[in-house]
Amino acid sequence: MTSTTTSATSSGDKIAWVRISSTYLPLANPISDAKVLTGRQKPMTEIAMLFVEIETTDGHQGLGFSYSKRAGGPGQFAHAREIAPAIIGEDPNDIGKIWDKLCWAGASVGRSGLSTQAIGAFDVALWDMKAKRAGLSLAKLLGSHRDSVRCYNTSGGFLHTPLEQLLVNTTASREKGIGGIKLKVGQPDCALDIKRVATVREHLGDFPLMVDANQQWDRPTAQRMCRTFEQFNLVWIEEPLDCYDYEGHAALAAQFDTPIATGEMLTSAAEHGELIRHRAADYLMPDGPRVGGITPFLKVAGLASHAGLMLAPHFAMELHVHLAAAYPTEPWVEHFEWLEPLFHERLELKDGRMLVPTRPGLGLTLTEQARAWTRERAEIGQRP
Repeated sequence: MTSTTTSATSSGDKIAWVRISSTYLPLANPISDAKVLTGRQKPMTEIAMLFVEIETTDGHQGLGFSYSKRAGGPGQFAHAREIAPAIIGEDPNDIGKIWDKLCWAGASVGRSGLSTQAIGAFDVALWDMKAKRAGLSLAKLLGSHRDSVRCYNTSGGFLHTPLEQLLVNTTASREKGIGGIKLKVGQPDCALDIKRVATVREHLGDFPLMVDANQQWDRPTAQRMCRTFEQFNLVWIEEPLDCYDYEGHAALAAQFDTPIATGEMLTSAAEHGELIRHRAADYLMPDGPRVGGITPFLKVAGLASHAGLMLAPHFAMELHVHLAAAYPTEPWVEHFEWLEPLFHERLELKDGRMLVPTRPGLGLTLTEQARAWTRERAEIGQRP
């Protein structure tokens, strides 16, 4: 029997065209977490999305994205536009090779941070294309362990939300099919945090509850707050300290029964490797676009699994539901509805879990509204 599937190697398929778009998604209300209340950041009013669309000489297509909050969107777009010519003419299946080539194309500005976040959009697009080419969802291509993933909601628990509305939001999330609720903490007045958590815990009963301090406690405050929060039977306490304070996080993880979660602000596989080496988290929270895409995310996941850590990827549920489905032990995915206006498709919730899409690739297509919110575009190469 002769296979009808033609590989890129046998066909000579090459990357012919790339379109890069800088798109700004407006948020309905300004968003405040502890970084705003401590004066370190301004409220978030929009999310800068970096979209990369790739097409090959044989007409195969892939869509990828990265993002930035509060600052960095123009920088990501500029870096992506500068390094994009490096992938023209490459075999789209050689994703690891292409990642390295893009990294070295901009290596003078480093191998983490903004530069890897820009690479992430290319990398996701190539994996999307590879899965589509195979006729598989991304999760199935990677080797899925499950068809649904536990999910928790964050968007209803920000600090700008009054306590009364917070209770309304948690009820609505449960009725929607969400499996857990995360509250933002880290206010200058710790008593306010304790009151919010205690009130929501009483409202929820034994329903899964997490808290997130967004790196705003010093070590003594983190010790006191972790000790106080032990009584609330939390799934985890997230980012109690600065994300690079590996030793401080490790001490908290060793001392308290409540798991410690961190990792979302790290922007390379190497940084996650150092966090894991210090045993600084019970739940690792890598962000695929921030670490540079799916290729480095898989490296992080391999290290985490070997270390016996639990996984809870940060933000971008449209991507992370696939990556979490491929993790060996039961993970959590963070539910944010913010990105929904950008895509035609919707993720489904049932009984506290997010169903893994079965559409080929990521299973996402951009809306006309996403096109309308685009402020800058660049095209490299020739579309077939």
